[in-house]
Amino acid sequence: MANKIDIKKKSSLTDKKTDKTYIANNNTFAFGKENYLFISIGVCVLAVGYMLMIGGGAETPDTFNPEIFSTRRVTVAPITLLIGFGIVLYGIMRKPKSQA
Repeated sequence: MANKIDIKKKSSLTDKKTDKTYIANNNTFAFGKENYLFISIGVCVLAVGYMLMIGGGAETPDTFNPEIFSTRRVTVAPITLLIGFGIVLYGIMRKPKSQA
């Protein structure tokens, strides 16, 4: 029979130099509201970029459809994807404003 292990989390931290007690806040999100806004906008731009790549296939395997090499699929969609990835990266790396 396995023994029950009791693990207690420290709910406060004490600074030895200043004798101040800091209470850990476990109810915070990883990012701020603006960060999540940038990330969601970036994901929407990524979805648009992938939708721009859709299509261009041939009806039968014996025929060639030159539409697969259109400017929309070869140039516009990859640029849109790079912009979307850039927005998501900015949303992740952006430092949230302090809420003091």
